[in-house]
Amino acid sequence: MRQSQLFTKTLREAPKDEVSLNAQLLIRAGFVDKLMAGVYTFLPLGLRVLKKIQNIIREEINAVGGQEVLMPALSPKENWETTGRWNGLDVLFKLDGAGDKEYALGASHEEVVTPLLQHFVKSYKDLPVAVYQIQNKFRNELRAKSGLLRGREFNMKDMYSFHRDEADLDAYYEKVSAVYSKVFQRCGLDAKIVEAGGGTFSKFSHEFQVFTEHGEDDVYVCNKCGKNQNKELVTDLKCPYCGAEREIKKAIEVGNIFKLKTKYSAPFGFKYSAEDNEEKEVFMGCYGIGPSRVMGAIVEVGHDVGGMIWPESVAPFDIHLVSLAKDEIDIKRADEIYEQLIKSGKEVLYDDRVDVSAGAKFADSDLIGIPYRYVVSHKTLEQNSVEVKKRNEEKANLVKI
Repeated sequence: MRQSQLFTKTLREAPKDEVSLNAQLLIRAGFVDKLMAGVYTFLPLGLRVLKKIQNIIREEINAVGGQEVLMPALSPKENWETTGRWNGLDVLFKLDGAGDKEYALGASHEEVVTPLLQHFVKSYKDLPVAVYQIQNKFRNELRAKSGLLRGREFNMKDMYSFHRDEADLDAYYEKVSAVYSKVFQRCGLDAKIVEAGGGTFSKFSHEFQVFTEHGEDDVYVCNKCGKNQNKELVTDLKCPYCGAEREIKKAIEVGNIFKLKTKYSAPFGFKYSAEDNEEKEVFMGCYGIGPSRVMGAIVEVGHDVGGMIWPESVAPFDIHLVSLAKDEIDIKRADEIYEQLIKSGKEVLYDDRVDVSAGAKFADSDLIGIPYRYVVSHKTLEQNSVEVKKRNEEKANLVKI
């Protein structure tokens, strides 16, 4: 992509009403645009990152048997009344429709996926099964001042698994837990498993937390046995598993998994016919990752004074090719290098702008944070080379072309 054709522009300063670091950098770099508190438009650069995160998640979830679907965001009041969450979930967006009908925008999808699978799962032979979607969710958060970390509309991968019994649920739960750790590792995040409460979903859950001073959550960390707990479960500074003193760390939650058991299948009367022909309740699990939240977390832990530092796996482009060429011959050579890189399979953002100073181009390159910067100038072309610099390193090297 030629940067001269990119309709977005970088900003020297972030909007004054934006307090979170991730939103400040993403807005300044032209990755997202803020419509209102907790609601953002993903611009071309930001959308490329979001899609790469989604694809990593999709690959790993497919590998454990997840089947992708796309469910409606709009669901009827009756489904939420069945589970008791119409009045029991305070962040639920409620809508009035025609003919005195009432609806909800999906904060999560238990009320949709449970009756959906009920249509198809009749026998023990139909279990286990897991379905997932990547879709925007809507939650009427009282406080939405953390950029992509806490939104009123946000992107979510939610998967739901269905099982014959608790033992089968437990086995799959552990399998998904391991896959989640792999997802975050591939996204460049060191996420730790943390015991937590289950909110309206279950009594307990497991969160995947990334430690950073900019985090919203307090996590009690035991360096002796490796067990971590969210503050909501803690009654004593000492570890309940080994008795050691724990330290408190700030963290960002990037994923959460729950054993729903029969919490949602029971209200819908979701049962299957067992091998002995007895009707038994289906056991369920749910597993959430917010790709947009993951994107915000990557920025929170991967940045410096110049801007963002994207992991290669999710960066919007592989290379930021910066041209300092002035005369027609050098510009033509820079264009040829761009075409060569594209033909070699590299994803390249080509800063071909002619009315921008070298200093401004370098500042933009640091802010945008693409892993490799290639600089083409009259000086480098005289040596039949480009200057190559990694975003997270100071030293640059001349490389022959």
